[in-house]
Amino acid sequence: MNGLQAYQRVNTQTSITDADPHKLIQLLYNGALERINMAKAKIQQKDYGAKAQLINKAIEIVGGLRSFLDFEKGGDLALQLEALYDYMERTMLEASAKNDIAKLDEVANLLRSVKEGWDGIRGEVESRQAQAAV
Repeated sequence: MNGLQAYQRVNTQTSITDADPHKLIQLLYNGALERINMAKAKIQQKDYGAKAQLINKAIEIVGGLRSFLDFEKGGDLALQLEALYDYMERTMLEASAKNDIAKLDEVANLLRSVKEGWDGIRGEVESRQAQAAV
């Protein structure tokens, strides 16, 4: 492992350790998108073993996002997100089986849309945390 990789690993571990729950979800979205983009590159390079590992990791991350859903507080939105995450997982499996970059692009676009909404509520989360600290 070179110095840059070691630094990135420590930086990522520190980010996760210091992350509040909202930030952790943001890191998961970023991680899934990163794995999908890397998998697309591996398909183009015809490195199908690495592609499969990256897509499997992205599927695990989406499963992690699903596990954070709060159906009591989230109601219909949580149910809709669960269905969307399920669709994303199935679509990534299909993309992996067929080496289909378009399917990976579809999932990445869906993830980006949900992530943008999540990022948009960041200010609301920070103000609640500030009020709780007072």
